[in-house]
Amino acid sequence: MSVNTPTSGRMKSVLFSSFMGSAIEFYDFLLYGLAASVVFAPLYFANLSPAMGMIASFATLAVGYLARPLGGLIFGPFGDRLGRKKMLVLTMLLMGGASFCIGLIPTQAAIGQLAPLLLIILRVIQGIAVGGEWGGAALMAMEHSTRERRGFSASFANMGGPAGAALATAVFSLCSMMPDEAFMSWGWRVPFLLSAALVAIGLFVRLKVAESPVFLEAQRQTASSSARRRNPILEVVTKYPRAVIIACLATIMAFVVQSLLATFAVPYAIASGHSRSEVLWISLATQVIHVFTIPMFAALSDRIGRRKVMAAGVIGMTLMIHPIWLMVASDNLLLLFLAFLVGNPVLQAMVYGPTAAYIAEMFGAESRYTGASLAYQLSSTLGGGLVPLAATALLAARGGNDPVYVSALVMAIGLISLLALFAPRGYRDTNQEGAKAAVTAEL
Repeated sequence: MSVNTPTSGRMKSVLFSSFMGSAIEFYDFLLYGLAASVVFAPLYFANLSPAMGMIASFATLAVGYLARPLGGLIFGPFGDRLGRKKMLVLTMLLMGGASFCIGLIPTQAAIGQLAPLLLIILRVIQGIAVGGEWGGAALMAMEHSTRERRGFSASFANMGGPAGAALATAVFSLCSMMPDEAFMSWGWRVPFLLSAALVAIGLFVRLKVAESPVFLEAQRQTASSSARRRNPILEVVTKYPRAVIIACLATIMAFVVQSLLATFAVPYAIASGHSRSEVLWISLATQVIHVFTIPMFAALSDRIGRRKVMAAGVIGMTLMIHPIWLMVASDNLLLLFLAFLVGNPVLQAMVYGPTAAYIAEMFGAESRYTGASLAYQLSSTLGGGLVPLAATALLAARGGNDPVYVSALVMAIGLISLLALFAPRGYRDTNQEGAKAAVTAEL
C-alpha cells in the first residue's frame, strides 16, 4: 500500500495511539510541575526560606527539561535505526517507572538530603523519557499521513501535552481537596502512583499500531544500497545544524508561555489572593479547551502555511504577556480564566499546533527522529525549563508582586522567535515521497 494512501481505520488507530501515549507521558512529566509549585518546597527543601525553597523546587523542575535533549540524542538514533515504535514502548516504560517511584520518595524530614537527591535523579529520568517520546509519537502520526494533512496528523502528539496536563491537574486538584495535613502527608503521592495504571493502558494501545511506513521504506532503501549509512547524530550535526537552531528558536515561545502558565502562574495567582483549588480548576478548564484548539490551528497551517499561523501566535503572545499577568494578579475569577484562556488555548496553540510538522519537515527521513527530537527538546528545555526558574527569580527581585521583568523577558524571547520563523530554513521535506527520495539520493 502506498504511503500516501493510508486506510481510514489504520490512520485513526495511529492518531489515537500518538495522542494517548503522548498524553500519558505528559501526564507524568507535567504532574511534577504542579507538585513543584505546591508541594516540593516545604517537603523536600524545608531547610530553606519559602522563596528560596520555591526557587529550588523549580530548579528540580528545570533539571527534567535539561535532560530532554539528552533523551532525544539517546532515543533518536535508535528510532532512526531500529524503528519509531520500539522507542515509544521503551520511553513509556521508563517514564512510568520514574513517576511511580517519585510517589514513594520519603521527605527531607525522614531521610535528610537524600530526599531531594532522589527527586532530582528521578526527574532526570523523566526528562530523558519524554525527550525520546515526542519525536516518535509525532513521526508515527505524520509518516502515516497524506501530504495535505501532515500538520493536523502530527499535532496529535502535541495534543497529548494539554490532555496530559488536564488529567494531571484534575487528579491533583481532586487530591488537593483533602485536608491540608492529609494532602501534604500522602494525598499528593496518589497522582504519581496512578501512573502505573495509565502506562499499562498506554502500552496496550501503542503495541497494536504498525510501524511507520516511511521508516520501513528508508530501511528497504538502506538494505538495497551498498553505501554505508551514516550515524543519525552525525547526519544531523553535519547536514542540519541550521535547521536545529532555527526550529528551536522559532518554536520556543510556545514552551515559554505553556510552562509559565502551568507552573509560575499558579503560585503567583495564589499569592495574589486566589485559592489553590480555584487556580487549579481554571487551569484544568482551559487545558481541556486547549486539546481541541491545537489540531484546529494545525489544520489551518495545512491550508495557509505553518509560518503564518505561528507568527500570528508569537506576535499575540509578545503583546499580551503583560496584560495576562495583570489579569492573573487581579482578584477577579473571570479575568483569571480569561488570562489562562487567551494564553494557552488561543495564542500558545497557534504556535504549538503546527510545531510538530514544522520541525519534522526540516529533516530527511534518514535522521528525522534524531533531528526533530533534538530541535524540539532544546526548544522545550530553554523555553519550558529555564524560563520559569528565571521568572521566579525576577519576580523575587521585584518584591514578589511586580511581573514587569518577567514580561520584558518573554517579549525579548518573542522577538527572537519571530526573527527565526522568517529566516531561510534550507532543507524542507514537502511530502512523503520527497522523504523517500531524499533517502534514496543520499544512500
